[in-house]
Amino acid sequence: MRADVGIRAGRIASIGTLRDATADTVIDAGDRLVTPGFIDVHSHAAEGLGSSELRQARPILAQGVTTVVVNPDGGGPIDLQSQRQTYEKNGIGPNVALLIGHGSVRRAVMRDSQQRAPTDQELEEMRRHVRVAMEQGAFGLSSGLFYTPGSFSKTEEVIALAAVAGSYGGVYTSHIRDEGNYNVGVVAAVEEVIRIAEEGRLTGIVSHMKALGPDNWGLSKPAIASIDHARARGVSVFADQYPYDASSTSLRAALLPDGVQLPVRKPQTSEEAEYLKEREKVTAIIRENIRRRGGAASIRIASYRPDASKVGMTLGQIAAKEFGGKPDAAAFEMLSRGEASIVSFNMSEDDIRSIMMRPYTMASSDGGLVTAGSGQPHPRNNGAFARRLVTYVRDRNVVGIEFAIRSMTSLPATVFGMKARGVIREGAIADLAVFDLAAIRDRATYDDPHQVAEGMAWVLVNGVLVIANGKFTEALPGKVLSRTDR
Repeated sequence: MRADVGIRAGRIASIGTLRDATADTVIDAGDRLVTPGFIDVHSHAAEGLGSSELRQARPILAQGVTTVVVNPDGGGPIDLQSQRQTYEKNGIGPNVALLIGHGSVRRAVMRDSQQRAPTDQELEEMRRHVRVAMEQGAFGLSSGLFYTPGSFSKTEEVIALAAVAGSYGGVYTSHIRDEGNYNVGVVAAVEEVIRIAEEGRLTGIVSHMKALGPDNWGLSKPAIASIDHARARGVSVFADQYPYDASSTSLRAALLPDGVQLPVRKPQTSEEAEYLKEREKVTAIIRENIRRRGGAASIRIASYRPDASKVGMTLGQIAAKEFGGKPDAAAFEMLSRGEASIVSFNMSEDDIRSIMMRPYTMASSDGGLVTAGSGQPHPRNNGAFARRLVTYVRDRNVVGIEFAIRSMTSLPATVFGMKARGVIREGAIADLAVFDLAAIRDRATYDDPHQVAEGMAWVLVNGVLVIANGKFTEALPGKVLSRTDR
C-alpha cells in the first residue's frame, strides 16, 4: 500500500494521507519501500556493542537491522544486569535483546567438572540462574550443544532449564547438537530441539539451520519434514538461517569437537611411543573431520594469531606449501601452536533454498562486529541481510520481497514476543527502514569481508535517524529490550 507514516515520541502515530500534517523532519520516501526495521535473531554482536569503537554498529545498521538478539549458542554472560547496564551507560546504535546461555550457566555451576551430568543440587542451581536471567528481562535460553560444555549435557538437562525459560514466556534457541554427521546426525539433532520445545512447553528454534558437509546434502528435506510434522501436531518450533554456502567456527571446534585434546610431547624419551600413539589417534579424528567438511580445499583460514600469513589460505594450500601435502599434519601443527578461526564451504544451494522457503524460517546473520584488523572473517558479519535481499529475492527469485521482509520483521518479532516491533501500525515502535531494492548491495565478500552494505536510504531506531539520506548520523538510540516491553 501507499501511505504516509507519522512518527511522534518514537512511535508510529498515524498512517494514511498526511499531507496537511506538520513535522520537524520530513522524509521523502518517493517510490522506495518503507518496512519495519530488520531483526537479527542470532547475532554475535554483544562484545562489539560494548566497545566504544563499535557500539553504534554501523555495519549492522547499514543492512537495515535495528534489533539484534545476542548471547547465542549457549554463550554470553550470566550476569545480564551488568551487560544491560554497560549498554545503557555507553549507548548503542541498534536495540538489543538478551538471551541466557546454557553453556555459560553450566560452566559457572559445574566449573572444571563438566564432562558429566549435573547433580540434583547443581541442576537446581542452574535453573536458578535461568530464573534470575528471565526476571532480568531475558528473551529465552540459548544452547550450543555441538560445543563444550553443552555437548556433555543430556537432553533432559536442557529440558529442565528450557522449562524455566518457558514459564516466563521465553524461547529456546539452539546451535543443535549436530549440523552434519559428527555424532547423532542433523535430523536427530533437529528432532532434539522439537522434543525440548514440546516437553519444555515453549517455542524452540533451530539456529542457523543447515545440512553441513557433502555427506549430508539433501538432509534438509527430512529435517524440514520433522519440523512440519511437529508443527502440525501443535509444537511451536521455528528455524533461522543465514544466506551463505559457507559456515564459520574455530578450527578446533570443526576438527576436534567434544573436548578432544591434543597430546602433549613430554621430555622423557620413555613416553615417546605413547605420545606418537595418541598423536596418530587424534590425527585420525582430524583427518576424518576434514573429509566430513568437504576436504582441505573447503576450509579457509579466517584468522590465525601465530602466523597472519596463513590468513586467506585454505588448509589444502597450507599443507601443500609446508606439510608435504598432508592437511591433517598442517591442522595438527596449527592447533598445537595457537587458535585459528575458519570459513568452511560446506553447504549446498538446494538445501539453502529449501530451508529459506519455509514460512517458519527467520532471517539471521550469525555474525558479529569486527574490526578491519581481524583477518578475513565470514562476510555474513557485514552482509547477511543485504545478501538475502540481493541474491535470493532480486537476483534468484527464490522468495518474494514480501516473504523475505516478513522473515526479517514480523515473524521474528512474533516468535520472540517483541510486541510493538516488526510491524508498521499505529502505536508500534518506529524502527523503520527506507530503501530501493534495486539499490541494495552486499559488498562484503570472502576475499574482502570488511566492506559495509549499501542502499539503505533512511533507517530509524526508536524514531531516531541513524541513517539519513544514505549517510550515518552519530545517534545512539538503541535500547536493551525486555519481554515485558509494550
